[in-house]
Amino acid sequence: MLRSALVIILLTVCSWLPSTTALAMNFDNPAFAPAGTATSIPIGHVEFCQTRPAECVKNSIEVQAVTLNQDNWSQLLEINKKYNAEIRPITDQDLYRVAEFWTYPNGAGDCEDYVLAKRRALIDAGWPKSTLLITVVRQANGAGHAVLMVRTDRGDLVLDNQDGLILRWSETPYTYIKRQSQAHAGIWVELFDDASNGLRGTASASVGSTNR
Repeated sequence: MLRSALVIILLTVCSWLPSTTALAMNFDNPAFAPAGTATSIPIGHVEFCQTRPAECVKNSIEVQAVTLNQDNWSQLLEINKKYNAEIRPITDQDLYRVAEFWTYPNGAGDCEDYVLAKRRALIDAGWPKSTLLITVVRQANGAGHAVLMVRTDRGDLVLDNQDGLILRWSETPYTYIKRQSQAHAGIWVELFDDASNGLRGTASASVGSTNR
């Protein structure tokens, strides 16, 4: 269940934006999820790219991170809130009778469908494609899940259909597996955890098996 929209409003009023901007291009800072080399592409995204190849190409302009201000932060909040409220959560199996099917939702959809809708809305609003990255994570119960990772000068922020708050990746309860490459929307890269218990995120996870 989404946390109260009041919390989101309070965050906006109180200017959640961290005051530190020195980490903007320092991608070794823990505010940014460490990425590795190219890895396997989720089957749902493979099929999505087969039907929409124009959305899975090399980015003509590779912006490393968006500089956040109060205006685009508010825009991020509004788009996250809008699609979390408008889309009814349902599994691919229940909706399409298949285990995995990535598509733009029409009133209902799976976690990756929320991500696709939010990503498209942000692109339409002028956000660089290279900063809006579909990301596969693993939940504490072992189930797969998809979120939208937004690369900003304040770190990698996560838009999640299971939470109305927008948090840095390291503040979420997930293990990060892989995400889209910033250079090419049809290529994925592995993600690593910098926790003391070693690297995580090399195992695969089925996005379609998430709890919603």
